[in-house]
Amino acid sequence: MKPSTIRIFGIPNCDTIKKARAWLKENEIEYEFHDYKKAGIDEDTLRNWILVTGWEVLLNRRGTTWRKVPQETKDSIDEATAIELMLENPSIIKRPVLTMDKRIEVGFSADQYAALFK
Repeated sequence: MKPSTIRIFGIPNCDTIKKARAWLKENEIEYEFHDYKKAGIDEDTLRNWILVTGWEVLLNRRGTTWRKVPQETKDSIDEATAIELMLENPSIIKRPVLTMDKRIEVGFSADQYAALFK
């Protein structure tokens, strides 16, 4: 059985992405990197992630992109608005998103990845 393709989604200059990619490299785990800045994110992929994780997990409310969102939008945020924001500006999606088979992991910690790849 062929091992599944591991994909990591994010932006290259993000510190958390750098840490996740370094961890994967150190542990000799092959992966494909999907750069939001160059390739964006398609709606079907985003909606599939939301089915698994929920939109609240994916929406990064701690970053600079969120700070630029008008207060009125922040106050009335719901799934539809969140999807619209994430499609317009994928930098607002929490990083990294790692996909493998039907599994989706959001965020990074060495312990989280160690448990995932043991």
